[in-house]
Amino acid sequence: MVLQVKTDIITRLYDFAPQPQKQGQKVLHRLQKVVRHIAQTEVMPRFLNTPSHRKEDGSMLSEADLAAQTAFAAALPLLIDSPMLGEEMSVQEQTTLWKLHAHTDGLWVVDPIDGTNNFVNGLPHFAVSVAFVKNGRAELGIIYNPVSGECFYAERGKGAYLNGTPLPLRTVDKKLSEAIAGVEIKYLRSGKLTSRMSTLAPFGTIRSMGSSTLDWCYLASGRYDVYVHGGQKLWDYAAGALIFEEAGGNLSTLEGDDFWSGEHVFKRSVIAALQPALFERWEKWIRENQ
Repeated sequence: MVLQVKTDIITRLYDFAPQPQKQGQKVLHRLQKVVRHIAQTEVMPRFLNTPSHRKEDGSMLSEADLAAQTAFAAALPLLIDSPMLGEEMSVQEQTTLWKLHAHTDGLWVVDPIDGTNNFVNGLPHFAVSVAFVKNGRAELGIIYNPVSGECFYAERGKGAYLNGTPLPLRTVDKKLSEAIAGVEIKYLRSGKLTSRMSTLAPFGTIRSMGSSTLDWCYLASGRYDVYVHGGQKLWDYAAGALIFEEAGGNLSTLEGDDFWSGEHVFKRSVIAALQPALFERWEKWIRENQ
């Protein structure tokens, strides 16, 4: 695959870097500009028109993934001078970066296109995800859907937003039997839980749309009510879990450990719901059936 980076990101980096006259601006604001720019110059021009192939793990890789990741690697260290961990790096590179930087000076975590399978097949449901992780936890997070123009973002301790509107967009008390559930059946790991989820599902209806990062955003906004996943990669949850937590969401793991400090960094399970009472019922049902 011959990679041609289309963006003028290298010559435009001064627009995004913390210039003296822009010191009052937040890093998060500048990060939004970077994410939108790279999505519009590297990702969207290749939608419906990009070479792709399957990686060893069976997931899809496109030229757009590589071009966007290359552009982020050039831009992000100018916002916060820390290295970047990208989905399309080797497992060894990812593991080394995490061990060296996640609990010290921090690192950027990037999924250049979450939902690549949708992207290469013409399904307009994918996103660009960027998080800054320090002391093992995401401190900044942005998830941008370049098709809809929706930009979800959060800074730890300062709330979550969708294009400037505070999240969640709505809160509705529901019975578990009425809930819209985001469920990735094939990742549940437990045969018993998979079977029970298929035959004795306690929720109203199920969604599985092929983008974990957007699942988090739909939870945070109130579009989904409950969620379960058996094993997300770091770049699948780093930005999304922060956005969800800052929107007031409740989460746990199938293992029962702390979400951020547990040992399963690169295969993180999740049980989540926006409303506390609904989360309690949802988690109880899963614990009893896994």
